Formats: sequence, structure tokens, C-alpha cells
Amino acid sequence: MKYDFHIHSKYSSDGFLDPKKIVKIAIKRGLNGIAVTDHDTIKGGLKTKEYETEDFKVIIGSEVSTTKGEIIGLFLEQEIKSVEYYEVVDEIKAQNGIVVVPHPFDNWRNSASLTKEDYKLVNNIEIFNSRCVEDKYNQKASLFAKNNNLSVIGGSDAHFANEIGNAGIIIETNDPRNAILKNNLKVFGKRSTPLNHVLTKILKMRRKYF
Repeated sequence: MKYDFHIHSKYSSDGFLDPKKIVKIAIKRGLNGIAVTDHDTIKGGLKTKEYETEDFKVIIGSEVSTTKGEIIGLFLEQEIKSVEYYEVVDEIKAQNGIVVVPHPFDNWRNSASLTKEDYKLVNNIEIFNSRCVEDKYNQKASLFAKNNNLSVIGGSDAHFANEIGNAGIIIETNDPRNAILKNNLKVFGKRSTPLNHVLTKILKMRRKYF
């Protein structure tokens, strides 16, 4: 079973993809499920959930901007209201959600700056993000997870169609939540073209000024 646990829809501030199209492409690429993790909202996840089938799961998530950087909540049911790191973690866990640190060492993005004590509150860290321009960021995340006995996860961070399925996890169960919590998974991935970052910046500028 293959899942991409980091995808953005048009409901994200820098997203472009229609939820129905996301599901169609994901199925075509051989995925068994996805997590939609739009910036600071679960609207995209809720909408994409409408296209879930018996053979294709959609997990509702959000990539939340906190006082310590970006944190992903998976398996959410309600919007995260706070921006303070510890309160965001509490809100995610109160929904029985999973706390993930995306692209933790990527200096080009709003990656979380956490202490070892902060990481004790985290369920998983993303050790492969397809949008990490340099290999060293994913490598550092993987080494950090290993040295600190942290559970892992992977995702494409897709904003455009050509990125869906570029990274994710492989599991041998129909219960992705349990597999993630027990770290019973294998991360796979390939890097996206840096051009996608440029296109994202252009999209954000157009939305801001036009």
C-alpha cells in the first residue's frame, strides 16, 4: 500500500490543484491513499475526502504555521485555531491526530526550529520531502530520526500535478494511522524539479497582487 502524506490543494495559500483532480492523478500513479495538508486549513482535505472510495483513502490534514515553524497535523476533524507551537500540538492530539514535523532541516523554507524537548511531543518527522532542493536536508532529517529514535514519514509536498506521488510511505496494512504511529513503514521518494518552487512563488505573487 502506497501513500503520499503531503499534498496541497487549491485551498492552500500556494496551492493550485483541484481535489477531484488530485485523487484522479493519485490513483493513476498507483497510490492507495493521500493526505491533503493545506496551509492553515483543512478545507482542502474535507473537500478531497468526498472523493474517497473503498480502495482509496483520503486523510484530512493541515500544515500549520506556528511560533516555532511549520507543523503538520494528520487525521484531523476540525481546524487548528492556535499558532503557538505547544497549543497547536495539543489541538492536534485532542482530535486524536498525528503530529508531524515536515522538512525539518530545510533552510529554504519555514521549517520548524525545535529543541529535543519539543521533539518529545512529536509523533513523526518527515525524512523525505520531494521539494527539498538539496539532498542534505533529507539526509540530515533521516540521521536525526535514527539517532533520536523518532518515527518517520515521507511526502511529496506536491503543489502541482507532476509532483503527486513523488514521495510517501509503503505499508503492509489497511490501517495507515496505526502503521505511522508504530513506525511500521518504508519511506520512498524522488526529488521534484526546483522549477516547481519558482512556479509556486509566481502563483503566490499573482494571488497577492492581482
